[in-house]
Amino acid sequence: MKEGIHPNYVDCHVKCGCGNTFTTKSTVKEISVEICSLCHPFFTGKQKFVDAAGRVDRFKRRYAKKD
Repeated sequence: MKEGIHPNYVDCHVKCGCGNTFTTKSTVKEISVEICSLCHPFFTGKQKFVDAAGRVDRFKRRYAKKD
């Protein structure tokens, strides 16, 4: 690799909108994010799947095993 063309890779402090903070590596020293893995609905299990058109039920009826 060439010398002098790569940015410095330093410890980075990440601050989330929920108050969570953690440390990682980056080319910047501090990052502010709106949502992290502790407050994201996908990771917390609070995500709700909205099926307004009834597509899931229609799929289940169509491809249900008929015994």
